[in-house]
Amino acid sequence: MTVSSQASNGMGVAHEPTFHEIHGSTYLERDSHGLARLGKSQVLKRRFGFLSIFGFSCCILATWETALALFQEAFVNGGPAALAWGFPIAWMCSLSVYLCLSEMASIAPISGGQYFWVAILAPRKYKRFCGYLTGWFTSLAWIATLAVGSIFTGTMIQGLIILNYPDYEPKNYHGAFLAWAVIAVSIFVNTVIAGLLPILEGVILLIHVLGFIAILITLVYLSPHGSAQDVFFRPLNEGNWPTQGLSYCVGFIGNVATFVGADAAVHMAEEIENPAMNVPRAIFTTVMLNGSTGWAMVLAVLFCLGDIESVINSATGFPFIQVFYNGTGKAGATVMTIVIIVIIWCAVIGFAATASRMTWSFARDRGLPFHQYIRKVHERTRVPIVAVVVVNLIPCLLHLIYIGSSTAYNDVISMSVSGLYASYLIPCSFLLWRRTTGQIKPHRSSEDSGANVPIGRDRDRNMLSPLSLENNGDSDILLEEPVLEWGPWRIPGLLGIVNNTFACVFCVWVLFWDFWPPATPVDAENMNYSVLVTGSVIIFAVVRYFLGGKVAYKGPLVDYEVKGFTAHRS
Repeated sequence: MTVSSQASNGMGVAHEPTFHEIHGSTYLERDSHGLARLGKSQVLKRRFGFLSIFGFSCCILATWETALALFQEAFVNGGPAALAWGFPIAWMCSLSVYLCLSEMASIAPISGGQYFWVAILAPRKYKRFCGYLTGWFTSLAWIATLAVGSIFTGTMIQGLIILNYPDYEPKNYHGAFLAWAVIAVSIFVNTVIAGLLPILEGVILLIHVLGFIAILITLVYLSPHGSAQDVFFRPLNEGNWPTQGLSYCVGFIGNVATFVGADAAVHMAEEIENPAMNVPRAIFTTVMLNGSTGWAMVLAVLFCLGDIESVINSATGFPFIQVFYNGTGKAGATVMTIVIIVIIWCAVIGFAATASRMTWSFARDRGLPFHQYIRKVHERTRVPIVAVVVVNLIPCLLHLIYIGSSTAYNDVISMSVSGLYASYLIPCSFLLWRRTTGQIKPHRSSEDSGANVPIGRDRDRNMLSPLSLENNGDSDILLEEPVLEWGPWRIPGLLGIVNNTFACVFCVWVLFWDFWPPATPVDAENMNYSVLVTGSVIIFAVVRYFLGGKVAYKGPLVDYEVKGFTAHRS
């Protein structure tokens, strides 16, 4: 890619190219070559630099806002002590997992993320099946996360209406209609004005930080304060568990859930400049900033609780709105809640962008039904519009379940945590195996960063597969194993092994406790059906794999046209 010595300024007058134009061209060529070495041609537009993707990640994680929305989960099972101490523990443990994801993102920065990493890290005989299963987990979990975010935003608006109009009688279909409005805005932003997404995320990052400061100061200054004893050493066991320790463990998932989704930057990798460095940096800085603001907000709310019974039994459905009301009155609570609604609404827009890129990538490798339509990219905007529409329409259909039963709806979307953590566990386990057996070579240079995926023989006119055992009708062709190299961002030596091991153990821990019901005695109403939903996804993926998916999905495919490009650059 070159820049002409003279270019038109749009008025017919030639001008000398700027430093940014010259070097921007070099950066684009470098990023395109890095993607080509992974077997993919540059289709999406690289819109995001470090600051814009950092804003995108911060907006999606939105930890201090999510900690308020999910406040009740850890509060009723564990109490103030579980939140005060459990939140920083969940923060540090989640950071361990995301550090492993950052290492893999530096090796192979690609929108497919987890399923692609499994395909290059797993032993040959497990590549296709484990990659296929991981792709389904990741795609459905992000769609479930979008459904969670949209219904949270809709019901939060309902809570605000309840606060200001006590005579209002909330109905489930009201919340569903509001969630559809949230989805409609999400579709508009991600299709019509998708080019403005980096700018929008920069603005939301500013609101995210300034809103935190404004709400924290207002709440702490105006609210009556409890004692440190009540905050750090007061347990609750509203779930009626036989021991307080068991109550802490069940409620701990509420703290973990506030950090789910920090891998969003991974699935935008093909739209980020220098993704091998900027994706890990965005993940790390996002988790650190959001963890610190989240913990500060949790402590502030705990000190300003006021009447605990009114908080737990708030008519708004959200304890944090009641805390705001107890401390600042109706007007203050309304303004502060609006700030949170705006940020979470924008997070939903980010959820849709992330889910669509993940779904588009998996469809590009023929992992989904109707992949030939879902993988299409709009020529002008260079956005996977069909994928955007698909991932937004599925939550709209799920909202119909919410109208009939909020309990059934929560059961369906419960895999937002278990699905993502399953998608983290599988590649982290294979990374641990590769690094402990010394199968990943040292990083060489920024030019050669990423997995050196060899390009195999042509299977059809457009695609070929480097990662599987191919059958061309005459004989099996065993393609060469990919040569793995560390990216420019990694945790070296023994420290990396220890962190990787801990990350795998923590993922198993989260998956175990995520399937527990929130209270005893357990009945049909309070049963946690996430194990059933997650199990159903596994069964569906396995059945589809052996009844057709195995034929279509051969592992990550190599775009045929990048063959000459990589050969030329190598």
